[in-house]
Amino acid sequence: MLITSRPDVPGTSAHDTVYRALRSRIMHGELEPGAALTLRGIGKEFGVSMTPVREALRRLTAEGALSLSASGRVATPELSNDRIEELAALRALIETELASRALPRAHMALIERLGTINNVCSQAIARKDAVGYIRANLEFHRTLYLRAQAPAMLAMAETVWLQLGPTMRSLYGRLRRTEGPVQHKMILAALRAGDEPGLRLAVRADVTQGLRMLAG
Repeated sequence: MLITSRPDVPGTSAHDTVYRALRSRIMHGELEPGAALTLRGIGKEFGVSMTPVREALRRLTAEGALSLSASGRVATPELSNDRIEELAALRALIETELASRALPRAHMALIERLGTINNVCSQAIARKDAVGYIRANLEFHRTLYLRAQAPAMLAMAETVWLQLGPTMRSLYGRLRRTEGPVQHKMILAALRAGDEPGLRLAVRADVTQGLRMLAG
């Protein structure tokens, strides 16, 4: 899949353009675990020199989105079960708190917007579109968490999503889902009712259940 964004966008450096495009690709599961990336291939795709590509890969490696072997091979990480469990626990801690903080600001227009995004999730599942599902699923969560007005906490959640992107792709390919996530409906019901304990439980179940099935 070619990325259409170009490094000649006014006000955007070449390395930042490459970084953002690759970050989106990894986070949304467009790359499988263990997929290799090469400086030459990325440079050719974006029409840039090796320097901005190296900087983009360095940033992504520092964020845990890529791994660097002793031989210099850059690839998406293949996570161990222990690492999956750790990241699932982080999601449960961070995202339940974000949801709780968002609840007092969850007006009906937001809940309706979340319902619309959830329909997109269901449509992606019906098409067996794993990448489309991951993208819509993260949009569902991000849209809710933005109402928490806790940017540092949201940035932490996004770093975890980034590290999990390829693994999530593997997970959804394995689960063979045919229906949308039940937990999203529980989240929406808890938001409508102003039920904070119910919301925290629903978010915790949503962000950990599938990952723990994969780790098991």
